[in-house]
Amino acid sequence: MHVYRDPLPFVLEGGSSISQLEIAYHTYGTLSATGDNVVWICHALTGNSDAATWWSRLVGPGRVIDTNSHFVVCANMIGSCYGSTGPTTVTDSGSPLYRDFPLVTARDQVRAFIRLRKELGISHIRTLIGGSMGGQHVLEWALLETDVIERIVPIATSAKHSPWAIAFNSAQRLALEADPTFNEPRADAGGAGLIAARAIGMISYRTPVLFNVRQREEDERIDDFHADSYQRHQGNKLAHRFSAHAYHTLTRAMDSHDLGRNRNGVGAALRSITARTVVIGIDSDLLFPESEQQFISDMITRSKYRRLSSASGHDAFLIDQRKLSIILQQEKIFS
Repeated sequence: MHVYRDPLPFVLEGGSSISQLEIAYHTYGTLSATGDNVVWICHALTGNSDAATWWSRLVGPGRVIDTNSHFVVCANMIGSCYGSTGPTTVTDSGSPLYRDFPLVTARDQVRAFIRLRKELGISHIRTLIGGSMGGQHVLEWALLETDVIERIVPIATSAKHSPWAIAFNSAQRLALEADPTFNEPRADAGGAGLIAARAIGMISYRTPVLFNVRQREEDERIDDFHADSYQRHQGNKLAHRFSAHAYHTLTRAMDSHDLGRNRNGVGAALRSITARTVVIGIDSDLLFPESEQQFISDMITRSKYRRLSSASGHDAFLIDQRKLSIILQQEKIFS
């Protein structure tokens, strides 16, 4: 992992600023002499910049995103806890801001990526791809730098975060805020709240079919259900690797996503995207219903829509990587 440190103040949409911007990132492969082989990956909510680990069937030598022929970049979004500036970053005062970290928007996060792009000397991104919150970044970036981005692949995402999705994030933040330790200035604050928040989120990331098949009881028990233990397991997994303060910050950033803000509305914004586009939706997605991706594809002029059929729900772009790889190969996205 590399870390880019920008000494210039970074002014946020909400009016606050970050005195020293830090962006953690990974690169794979080699930048060509002409700089025309860049693939930039935008990660999802609790992801990190090491895309070759969480997209291992897509990124690597001989994979659909072939690191033998492409220069692949993935950067950790600001507000996270995986190396980029966020609530757990030590400030000039000698301690992190934790709960007092300012509001960061999805647009701010993309503007930070652009600073890194310039620092890396990249003038052209051949393909920009990402799922969920990463897909929101893809769309935002395609509007901010129409002369830089050649092709985009937004997956399981939206042009504006819906009231339905905001409600899920709000419920998760309420769980965080209900933890009496959440406001304490320490790295492990809000741990119990984060476990509860993740359990809420899992309901939106999966499907009834998946739960009913995989968590089904084969006996007539009256307690200690598989679904209960699964939810607790998922919550504990996240609490061991993530920050409650970062989770609070990032869900607010996700809620802020609105391509139409100061652009005459979502429709006008999407029609302004000039990049060649392949939009991928998931037919079982409860959090970002397929209609949202179909709308994106309908509005963008040079766009094609593809469906990923899966019982896995929203997280199918992470779980069913083989199916996603086939779609990307069929569309010759990286050829």
